[in-house]
Amino acid sequence: MTLGNEACESDTFVTMDKIFLIKAFLKRSGWIAGEVVVEYLAAGEYNENFLITNASGEKTVFRINHGSQLGLKNQIEYEYNALKAIELSGVTPRARFYDSHAKGLEAGVLLMDFLPGVPLEYAKDKYVAADIFSNIHRLPPSPKLIIQENPIMDIADESFSLIHRYRDHPLTKEKKRLEDYHEKISRLGEDKGPVFKNEPMCMVNTEVNSHNFLITGDTGYLVDWEKAVISYRYQDLGHFLVPTTTLWKSNYVYSKEEKRSFLSRYRDCMKLDLSLDELVEKTTLLEKTILLRGLSWCFMAYYEYTRTERALTNKATFEKIKDYLNKIDWFLN
Repeated sequence: MTLGNEACESDTFVTMDKIFLIKAFLKRSGWIAGEVVVEYLAAGEYNENFLITNASGEKTVFRINHGSQLGLKNQIEYEYNALKAIELSGVTPRARFYDSHAKGLEAGVLLMDFLPGVPLEYAKDKYVAADIFSNIHRLPPSPKLIIQENPIMDIADESFSLIHRYRDHPLTKEKKRLEDYHEKISRLGEDKGPVFKNEPMCMVNTEVNSHNFLITGDTGYLVDWEKAVISYRYQDLGHFLVPTTTLWKSNYVYSKEEKRSFLSRYRDCMKLDLSLDELVEKTTLLEKTILLRGLSWCFMAYYEYTRTERALTNKATFEKIKDYLNKIDWFLN
């Protein structure tokens, strides 16, 4: 993910310290021979990324983990295993090394290939995204990843824990709105959850916003695999299309016709033996569910931004969190 100027400026002082620690670690570990140049690249909510250039000009990405959305004790190992599992897709970074106990570097570090490209544009790059998903979803699932057999109920349960993480949360109106919507999604999971049972499971990213894609013309890559799971294709498809995703880094909302066109391209790429109407219907179920998860995360993160000391903060992200919570009725109606 890219960061605004405010975030880069606020990280300037810690970056100098971390550059020293990164260089010392790389020298000690032997991951890269010789002298390296280390540059701050970008950060999300749970990871920082640095660009490493060796003496011959080869570039890699050094990733520092600060926490786990999946509640894992060894998050960086999990992400490494996910990257190795999807490596054959040809559309993801190749993981090289990881260390769960890198001295002075938070909760672990990972070295992976640097990939070229620019963030996805929803209007013109949706077919590229469909192609990328098809390359990933056709791979056999890895036994090292978490399984979500009922994605609606699993996401509803995760959302419930986010809504109720902080008992003294000040936004009581928004909390009640999310609790009511959670009940609706839970009923949906009980009623509709079995519709996925006869379909094969696959590896899904579950965080497919525009800045996790790197587009290079009519091809591209999908990066940031910290929250990958084994589930059904509809998690990625629904997450890609839902407005809480498309509005996160842009002003775009897909029309019904555009969604159908995107899913038609994906269906053709995968050579799926199901109708387009069925693909649309099942994807829509996950869109509704992922709305709950996205807004529940914003609700939880609002508290952390205003009441606690987060390891990583981003002014632009906090403004978007507040905007989403202010528009909660629009999203859920």
